[in-house]
Amino acid sequence: MANVPELFGSNVFGDSVMKERLPKETYKALKKTISEGKSLDISVANVVANAMKDWAIEKGATHFTHWFQPMTGITAEKHDSFISPTTDGKVIMEFSGKELIKGEPDASSFPSGGTRATFEARGYTVWDPTSYAFIKDGSLCIPTLFCSYTGDVLDKKTPLLRSMDVIDKEAKRLLAILGNNVEGRVVTTVGPEQEYFLIDKKLYDKRKDLIFCGRTLFGAKAPKGQELEDHYFGAIKPRISAFMKELDEELWKLGILAKTKHNEVAPAQHELAPIFSTTNIASDHNQLTMEMLKSVALRHGLVCLLHEKPFAGINGSGKHNNWSISTSKENLLEPGKDPYNNTQFLVMLAAIVKGVDEHQELLRVSVASAGNDHRLGANEAPPAIISIFLGDELTDIVNAIVDGREYVKKSESKMELGVSSVPTFTRDNTDRNRTSPFAFTGNKFEFRMLGSSVNIACPNIILNTIVAEQFTQFAEELEGAEDVEKAARDLIKRVFTEHKRIIFNGDGYTDEWVAEAEKRGLYNLKSMPEALPHYITDKSINLFVKHDVYTAREMHARYEIQLEDYCKIINIEALTMLDMAKKDIFPAVSAYTKELSDSILAKKSVCGDMVCDAEIDLVKKLSALLSDFYAKIKVLEDAVINAATVEGDIAKKSMYYRNSVFASMQELRAVADELETLTSGKDWPFPTYGELLFNV
Repeated sequence: MANVPELFGSNVFGDSVMKERLPKETYKALKKTISEGKSLDISVANVVANAMKDWAIEKGATHFTHWFQPMTGITAEKHDSFISPTTDGKVIMEFSGKELIKGEPDASSFPSGGTRATFEARGYTVWDPTSYAFIKDGSLCIPTLFCSYTGDVLDKKTPLLRSMDVIDKEAKRLLAILGNNVEGRVVTTVGPEQEYFLIDKKLYDKRKDLIFCGRTLFGAKAPKGQELEDHYFGAIKPRISAFMKELDEELWKLGILAKTKHNEVAPAQHELAPIFSTTNIASDHNQLTMEMLKSVALRHGLVCLLHEKPFAGINGSGKHNNWSISTSKENLLEPGKDPYNNTQFLVMLAAIVKGVDEHQELLRVSVASAGNDHRLGANEAPPAIISIFLGDELTDIVNAIVDGREYVKKSESKMELGVSSVPTFTRDNTDRNRTSPFAFTGNKFEFRMLGSSVNIACPNIILNTIVAEQFTQFAEELEGAEDVEKAARDLIKRVFTEHKRIIFNGDGYTDEWVAEAEKRGLYNLKSMPEALPHYITDKSINLFVKHDVYTAREMHARYEIQLEDYCKIINIEALTMLDMAKKDIFPAVSAYTKELSDSILAKKSVCGDMVCDAEIDLVKKLSALLSDFYAKIKVLEDAVINAATVEGDIAKKSMYYRNSVFASMQELRAVADELETLTSGKDWPFPTYGELLFNV
């Protein structure tokens, strides 16, 4: 069995390694950069680079790479060896501060949203000292930022770091007015829970849709799904348990605080949850976690699916983003024993409530993707409508403040289960609400709308920025107040009164809530093409430009990249669907229909009056459905061809893909799934849902 404390962080150039290997002054300078955001001198970088190289070589590494997060949704890396030639024809192992600080990947080969032409190739990766280097697959991986030659940001890490700087600055300004002079940084922290599916690789290899699209484009429901609710928290199968054990060890080596693992609701679905980390680190770690999920699964003859909806008819996969804000001494979202009189906490809460209400459309944009469109609003994930769940106690406090009355705290309730040998315990002051997109859970907010494959940097950039903006506004109002406490309480009351519409503690799945949300004026942006235009409104651009998180050019680029990505994904899915329909399903059903027809003729040849009603009826059904299937193939083909001729901006094209191509795909699938239920198992061309979900 692994010695976990020794194993943990063993492949990370972390604090203990730096303290041991770096000269005292170099270590202090680097720590100052990490803790206070101070710039780093090249002479310090040279010493750090040499120590990194020596440590990595001792660990068996031969190469280094700048590890970055372009707008592709995954990470990128270009590996260079440490070797440097000598005059005698041999090599030495070298690594300089210059190589540590800067790399030069081809910026035109990554999504740029039109900010880079093909012939404008130069880009830069720049070392992020706040995220520790690590060893993976024999290479020293250095977390970096990524920008173009013109300085346009082409990655997801840079704006996240910018947003963290902004919330640090504005939070400290506001807290100082409230009498809390913070030493060090104010940071946001995140603990992202990760859901995923595991299926057998041999079965996966027989499904073009899973290989090309990450989800099944065809598939009739299995006789058993999740209706018995027996998979959630159920006993973990030995093969899955072995995978999880190795996964934990690989994550622990990388310093990732993998804490919880269990079966999720759907068959073949599972979840991993880490302990929270600073948002930048949590984002890097989640990208590594997704990579490790896939690579470790393959070593066990499995494939990890991170698509938001790999299988129709059962739950898809999400990622719960547990977000909080802290100083080195306290969690600023901790209500304390008397939250009604905790002015600092209520100011923080009011800022979040106001920020979420005023920028609800941006939070919806932050989780928008082609995959998440399948999931949001179904009875498995929060609806596409943004609202905040505060729970009974905080809602009562908000109502008391709005009504101008004293809040009377309810006494703690003891839980007694009626078994003498079982100790009593105190019941929490509020229930949980799994239908809420943005739920307060004690000392943090759980943003539950994220899809399982998303880079968590995006929603956290938006969360950090919208909250920082409220801190700015609050500070401007409270600065110079004669009685800060009174001014703060007046501010809290006004904010809760004006933004109470965003608070909803009920069932987000009901039609009644959809109607109520519309009355309240809340957005219901059901698809990515509907949501994304809100990203480039004047209101949104002004927010990010004001705080130097994005330039207007960078925001328009991201808008273009994401909608182009949406169109490409739907197009790939449609082409894959047509390929499977024409080359696999149609021939298989046609052959089975012929087999039945030949059987009828054979029986009739033996005995002319032999009863063949069942076979004849089935042949008629299959023939009619096959004719309908072929007609719908033609409709989808036409829709795909016409998509290339759609004129106008990318928003118009994405809506066409949503309303015409995707709609045609759904119609084709409906016929195919019915054909599957009528076709012989031996003739159906690829593994069924029953095989995929229960053969692990």
